Amino acid sequence: MDLELNGRTAIVTGGASGIGLATARLFAAEGARVAIWDLAGAENPAEAIRGEFGVEAVGVAVDVAEEESVATALARTAGELGAPDHLVHAAAIGSGKFGFPFTNLRPSDWERVLRVNVVGTANVAHVVAPTLVGRSAGTMVFVASVAGQIGSQTDPPYSASKAANINFAQCLAKDLAPRGIRVNTVCPGMVQTPLNRSVWQAWHDQTDPSARLTYEAWSDLKIRAVVPLGRWQTPEAVADMIVFLSSPRAAHVTGQTINVDGGFVMHW
Repeated sequence: MDLELNGRTAIVTGGASGIGLATARLFAAEGARVAIWDLAGAENPAEAIRGEFGVEAVGVAVDVAEEESVATALARTAGELGAPDHLVHAAAIGSGKFGFPFTNLRPSDWERVLRVNVVGTANVAHVVAPTLVGRSAGTMVFVASVAGQIGSQTDPPYSASKAANINFAQCLAKDLAPRGIRVNTVCPGMVQTPLNRSVWQAWHDQTDPSARLTYEAWSDLKIRAVVPLGRWQTPEAVADMIVFLSSPRAAHVTGQTINVDGGFVMHW
C-alpha cells in the first residue's frame, strides 16, 4: 500500500532506538525525509537511513525537557530538510525502579520522569505546532503506553506520565482539527525495548532469589500470562500503526488512542 508519504518530512523524537528508530526507518522506506531527534546517538542511525533508503536524514541532539533545545532542533531540521509535515513523539524515560507498592518510590523519583515525559511532550508540541498551523496541514502521533490506561503499578511515575500524554493528545486534537491537523496516540503493549527492559528488570529483581528464573524465561512467562496473543509486540509492529496514522490513508482519524498490545488492554 502506498502511504503517500514520499517527499514529506517527518520528525521522530526518541528516534535513535526502539520504537522511534523503527518508525524513522519506516518513514524512510516510504520515501520521507527523516529527522531523528534524540538526547544522544542520533547521527549514526540517520547515516544508516541515508545509506539504506537513499532519502535525506539528519540526526539532531535534543533534550526535549528543555524548550530552547527543542526550538534549536526544529530550526536545524527545517534548515536541512524543510518544514516538517509529521511529528512522532516517542522520547520518554521510566523511573528505573519497581513501583509496587508505590512506597518503594520516593517523591524525588517522579521529578525527572514528569519533566521528560510530560513537560517534554508539551515543549515539542508547542514548538512544532505553529509550523503545522501555518501550513494548515500535518499530523502528530504521540507514543504513550497501555500503562497510561490501566494504572500500571510497575512504574507509577511512567504510568501517570503516559496517561497525561493521552489526555494532552486529545486536547491538541480538538484544538488543531479546524486547522487540518490530526493528532493521535499509539499505545504499545509489551515491547522488547531498552526502556521496557529497564522497568521489567527492576520487577524481575524483586523475585525471591531462590525462585528466580533468568530474565528471559521469567519475562516470557509473564507475556504468555497477560497478552492474549501470547507474544511480545515488536517495535516494527508499533511503527506500522504510527506511520499509517501519519499518512493520508488515515485522513479521517484524529483524537484516537490506539493500542498495539496483542489484546492486553480490552475495553468493553
